Amino acid sequence: MNRLRWLAGCLVLCAWLPAQAGEVLVSAAASLTNAFKDLAVQYQSVHPGELILTTFGASDVVLRQIIEGAPADVFASADQKAMDKAQAAGVIDPATRVNFVRNEVVLIVPVRDPHHIKSLADLGKPGVTRIALGNPVSVPVGRYTRAALEKAGLWSTVQANQILGQNVRQVLSYVERGEVDAGFVFATDAALLRNKVRVVQVVATPVPVVYPIALVRRKGRSPEASGFLKYVLSDAGRAVLQRYGFSRP
Repeated sequence: MNRLRWLAGCLVLCAWLPAQAGEVLVSAAASLTNAFKDLAVQYQSVHPGELILTTFGASDVVLRQIIEGAPADVFASADQKAMDKAQAAGVIDPATRVNFVRNEVVLIVPVRDPHHIKSLADLGKPGVTRIALGNPVSVPVGRYTRAALEKAGLWSTVQANQILGQNVRQVLSYVERGEVDAGFVFATDAALLRNKVRVVQVVATPVPVVYPIALVRRKGRSPEASGFLKYVLSDAGRAVLQRYGFSRP
């Protein structure tokens, strides 16, 4: 038992070890998972000897890890609020902060939808009792969703039947498996499962869904981090992002 505890402790410490030469640690919003993994491969193909290591999660959760000391060189958030928190905490270099992609919030249902949900108004139907959304406290898509529903006068209806996800991909999974009647995700996430979920409405948000990215401010930041950031903003990087449904900010 003591040996198992020792091994577990080693694994935790190893997870936070500094990056090696040529490694760039990228911490990003869950909705960027597929696009950034592809970006990493493309970047490495033209920069042999460099390695992009990625980690993904709800923007606020990823940020909290950075604030608590988890090593990272680049931080990409799904909303301005998370990046504002990062800037206020002094963990990013404000001079490098830039908006790099735009997205949309969509209402989705399982392909086989017994409730025939066609719009936000249908979320008030008697049989609709489970509606998934990201937790507005820590998940950007949840914040966008709540703001949109409050403006539409439907927040109390959805809140009464809410199933909170810890990130946008968890919400997508709930809908894909038919565990909920409907859910709110980003358009780029819904596009990954066109054969499993169906978009019924693009949700108008009071604030545009614009993602910022910045270099993390920390001792020992990888010197190659700025190169990766430039690649994300380059024509080649934008082409990858557009392939996954992201548009220019």
